[in-house]
Amino acid sequence: MDPLKKYRRQFRTWRNDRRLQKEQSSYDDLFAARGLAIPTEAELHAACRRLFPALAPKPAGSLQILAVYHDYNWEETALKPALEKFGAVFHFDWFRGTGAATGEWRRSGRRSMNRELLACARTLKQTHNLDVIFAYLSGEQVTPATMAALAALGVPTINLALNDKENFVGKIRGGQAMGVRDICRHFSLCWTSTEDALKKYVVEGARPVYLPEGANPELHRPREVARTIDVSFVGQCYGNRPEIVARLEAAGVNVVAYGPGWPSGPLTTEAMVSLYSQSRINLGFAGVHGCTDAFCLKGRDFEIPMSGGLYLTEHHPELEKAYETGREIMTYRDFDDLLAKIRRLLDNPEEAEAIRRRGRERALRDHSWEGRFRKIFRIIGLIE
Repeated sequence: MDPLKKYRRQFRTWRNDRRLQKEQSSYDDLFAARGLAIPTEAELHAACRRLFPALAPKPAGSLQILAVYHDYNWEETALKPALEKFGAVFHFDWFRGTGAATGEWRRSGRRSMNRELLACARTLKQTHNLDVIFAYLSGEQVTPATMAALAALGVPTINLALNDKENFVGKIRGGQAMGVRDICRHFSLCWTSTEDALKKYVVEGARPVYLPEGANPELHRPREVARTIDVSFVGQCYGNRPEIVARLEAAGVNVVAYGPGWPSGPLTTEAMVSLYSQSRINLGFAGVHGCTDAFCLKGRDFEIPMSGGLYLTEHHPELEKAYETGREIMTYRDFDDLLAKIRRLLDNPEEAEAIRRRGRERALRDHSWEGRFRKIFRIIGLIE
């Protein structure tokens, strides 16, 4: 066993914390020095009207949509069904056939994919009168030149970014940020799930809108199974997660964990959703990997409550914008608080059931992917 492993991890965490703090501070200073402001939804709508003066809203269900993403483990069951509520979806998988999982990606795969993406968009504009391009991309996949060329087509473009806390800039390769810093200004609208990244986008000349992830009610719904597990967690095994799970086990809690890095391994999507119903409590962690005090919203923040699970996750301020904490979901601030709330909820099944019900009602009302896209498309002026 490496006796220095603990200290190396602590050093990496310190270095990551320092990098993010410096990055945020630098953007905050630039934002203030330039007298900038976060645009309102009305201002974003007006800006899109100026960009696309001839754009006329269509009925939902009639749009022609190019969707650019790779399905790692959730995109196909979340993004595509929601987009299909608004029209025909043409999926461009930037990963497939590009050598993205090998060294070939940097040598030639990335350039080839960028050419193919641009050609696809141009063809769809000619053959299907393309209405919008939705992308889930970063600078690791596309170049600023490609995004500028896509913008020049005169079709509204939207980019989704789900971890701008640590990946707004990200690594720098060949002078280009692997995050969204160098490409964001070329999109009509930048959808970020990280509230404190809004200033970064504005400083870089982009038009950001803050919206968290969502969930798919057709997939994320309660299952008719017995609740046989006290506490479950689904997600990667890193940071303080294995320590917390081990301490819960040592305290006598019946807890199971699934996902990359855990002995039990990952679950299929169907098995994961079923587990939410099998569990009396679904555990969440809100931290950003490799950092101490950086938190962000996660997909499970919406998938678990919509699936009818009782959700107990680390507390951070953005959760309070999405839920009434303590009534619709539960949060904890440290291990002692976590253990006390687990024991209380296990001892009070009626209270637990009420929280489940209220959490699902809120998620269905406010946190579907369809609802997120409806808001984005209305801001741009694409739908009535």
